[in-house]
Amino acid sequence: MSERSEGTGADRTPAPQVRPAPAGPDVTAAGPDTGPTGPDTAPDPTGPDTDELGATVAALTVDDIAPARRRQLLTRLVGQARARGITDLFKPRAAARWMTDTVAEVAPHVPIRDLATLRRHFPGLDDEALADRLVRNASRATAGVGAAGGGVAAVEWAVTPTLLSAPVLLAAETVAVVAIELKLIGELHEVHRVPLPAGGTGRAVALVQSWATQRGINPMMPGVGVSAVLGTAARRELRDSLMRRFGRNLTTLGPFLTGAAVAGYLNRRATRALGEQLRKDLRRTARALPEVPS
Repeated sequence: MSERSEGTGADRTPAPQVRPAPAGPDVTAAGPDTGPTGPDTAPDPTGPDTDELGATVAALTVDDIAPARRRQLLTRLVGQARARGITDLFKPRAAARWMTDTVAEVAPHVPIRDLATLRRHFPGLDDEALADRLVRNASRATAGVGAAGGGVAAVEWAVTPTLLSAPVLLAAETVAVVAIELKLIGELHEVHRVPLPAGGTGRAVALVQSWATQRGINPMMPGVGVSAVLGTAARRELRDSLMRRFGRNLTTLGPFLTGAAVAGYLNRRATRALGEQLRKDLRRTARALPEVPS
């Protein structure tokens, strides 16, 4: 079945109007729980490899990608992860640390469309219908990543070093899925008129915290929009959420194409559940905010 989104041709417009600033080193501030980092697990967040990784992840978040292109992008992401010198992702703590650092690094690169752009891309939809469409498209996109990861794994089962590359594939797939969900979170905030912090790093931190807690950002809470770093507690919550998602992505390694089917289904279900939970929370928050003209 094709992974292409239904609806108007506007669904396939990939270019967002608002693109966050490049990642800065303050997004990945270390906490005591992260442990020592070395070149295998914590590459320089300001280097050119981070920009390339961010560009690949941003391309994977587009609403409508042909399955072959999605598989190509995921394969590129795996290659970029390997190029960073990762050698110990078999160790759970190292995998958790790498994914936490990488998600924090690429979050500012995730393209978030503002409300005006969303209305141009999806004309004729009211707020509820627009939110429905965003959740549906994001669910299909994460399902597509699961299917692509399963396809890559199916091809590599015949290759001797498959088990050596499996953790990198799973980590890359997890990062790609989280990036798609970060985009969904940002755009649902736009639809519900709940403003996110301004600025690339501040907004990225807010998105990551929202993903980890599965709750919307309340701009009325003291301190929202001030912090541009992930604190120790937030990093721990992100790490734990990423490991749960990482474990779910183990289905990608199922034999032949069974892994693709199961991984796609689980990703779709998890993204839809995240979207619905967030919409409920944002409705409550929006009712408490001063009314903003459409």
